[in-house]
Amino acid sequence: MKILISNDDGYLAPGIVALADALGKFADITVVAPDSNRSGASNALTLDRPLSVQRAANGFYFVNGTPSDCVHIALTAIMREKPDLVVSGINQGQNMGDDTLYSGTVAAATEGYLFGIPSIAFSQVDKAWAHLDAAAEKAAELVRHGFHELPRPYLLNVNIPNLPGASIQGIRKTRLGKRHSSEPVIQMKDPHGRDIFWIGPPGAVRDGGAGTDFDAVANRYISVTPLQVDLTNASQLEMLGIKMI
Repeated sequence: MKILISNDDGYLAPGIVALADALGKFADITVVAPDSNRSGASNALTLDRPLSVQRAANGFYFVNGTPSDCVHIALTAIMREKPDLVVSGINQGQNMGDDTLYSGTVAAATEGYLFGIPSIAFSQVDKAWAHLDAAAEKAAELVRHGFHELPRPYLLNVNIPNLPGASIQGIRKTRLGKRHSSEPVIQMKDPHGRDIFWIGPPGAVRDGGAGTDFDAVANRYISVTPLQVDLTNASQLEMLGIKMI
């Protein structure tokens, strides 16, 4: 089994190292990740400058670009054969609900999906990497499962509670929950007295009811949500008052 691994925390992040170690026990892995943290990069591709690719001592490739850049370059320039699976993560912190629109972790998996390859994004719910080894083991179990019941390609978003393996209650298939609007930006002054702004934290959970990813992880379950890329609002197509010219 050939697996491409990427992330948005950078090639030195503990999450991608743990995931590569877990998957490398039973698969032929290639790791291509950003040279630094690119959280919140979403699906951006770098088109205004050339990109460089270097290789670290541990064999990981790293790119001075976004997560989508990394997967794009890996699939079109680095790997000689198309992988069986693209895996992204393990991210430091949850990617649930509306977070998936901004997430570089999800974006890396989405890029694989757009190339017609089954893809999975893995995240730990809380930051600081607590119980990362357990999360990597659970991720490996899900990869070995194969999801043969799903049509190819598929795109899955997985969130794993920061718990010892024995404390995780199981796995739930979920839908994305929803958040309230993000908190306001934080305004400050730079050393020269000029206004600067930090993006505020995400909004509180608005829809975290039964069946959502928020509800699953709150109850110590791994959340698995199938995603799609089609943004068409099909319910409004017939409502559009556009006449043929």
